Amino acid sequence: MTAVRLAETHELPAVADLLLSARSAAAGWMPPVPEQAVPLVRRDLAGWDLDVREVWVATEADHGGGERVVAFAALVDDWLEALYVDPAAQRGGLGTMLLDVVKARRPEGFCLWVFEANRPARAFYGRHGLLELERTDGSANSERTPDVRMVWPGADPLATLRRLVDDVDHELGDLLARRVALSRVIQDHKADATRDPGREAEVARRVASRVPELGEQRVARIMAAVIAESLDAARAEGTQDPLSVVPGRLDPLA
Repeated sequence: MTAVRLAETHELPAVADLLLSARSAAAGWMPPVPEQAVPLVRRDLAGWDLDVREVWVATEADHGGGERVVAFAALVDDWLEALYVDPAAQRGGLGTMLLDVVKARRPEGFCLWVFEANRPARAFYGRHGLLELERTDGSANSERTPDVRMVWPGADPLATLRRLVDDVDHELGDLLARRVALSRVIQDHKADATRDPGREAEVARRVASRVPELGEQRVARIMAAVIAESLDAARAEGTQDPLSVVPGRLDPLA
């Protein structure tokens, strides 16, 4: 009989063992945990704060009359951080059982990362209603392996996806602010105020390499607009009368 419940602290070493064995068994689909990193994985998982991270375990009775962990899922905020099943217990519905728990716990949706090469996992999540979003080259994960962000859109997919768009827009706003600031400062260090088409083309190529779905021509048009507007904002700020701006005051017409 399988039971699903929240993990207890003393079970976290067993959770770590399960993760390591599952990763080892999936070596054809996932990069293995390097031998030198195994002690770090055990230490990190054993130290998980269960007040911050929800860890759900599926357990079965062992021969000694106790319980053994055969699968687990870890949730942090609206991210499914991990979902692993003991290799000896796979294809028995445990993954689906835990995923259903996660969906019930996050009815407004959640995201996860899966390695691009892990086709079985991507197919599993796809069968259960998750959608693939962006792909990365893996430079931001510890394994340096390309991955895919997936989302379960929840009970109201439009609201969930719009919330993700809002998150991206906030990040874009921060990046545009940094771009304008840098453009302003760079003008003080340029001997010639004219734009550099060669450099701008190289910028577009670099950015396009990170968003291949857009293609270089579209990215070039976007970057041309970003550069032009950043320079325009920088020049406008440079010509503004500093006495017309009172720090801490709001424009009465805003």
